[in-house]
Amino acid sequence: MKVKRIVANIATSDVAEAKRFYQDVLGLDVVMDHGWIATYGSKEEMRVQISFATQGGSGTLTPDLSVEVDDVDEAWRRVKQAKIPVEYGPADEPWGVRRFYVRDPFGKLVNILAHVSANGTETAE
Repeated sequence: MKVKRIVANIATSDVAEAKRFYQDVLGLDVVMDHGWIATYGSKEEMRVQISFATQGGSGTLTPDLSVEVDDVDEAWRRVKQAKIPVEYGPADEPWGVRRFYVRDPFGKLVNILAHVSANGTETAE
């Protein structure tokens, strides 16, 4: 058996509210919408991962979701433009990521990150 996909399911009474954050700010595509459930994703190939943590690193809370982007500073600009409060960061972490935390419309703590190289530029991994 091979795991093909892991999907995070977030309970809400207003599925449409996800659009503002996940599509408008983060740029994800709607890949399924049945009214009672909407799934956002990307045409890019993504790896299957699931993490378990006692904390979020650097003394932060453990985020509910981590979203890796190719340009964390652009994501930060979009979040600020949407007037979504940033709860942590942006920060360059000692383990090689640049990241910040925000809450999505449902109160979930989202870690938005990009991996960075030794010279400080963002990398694909």
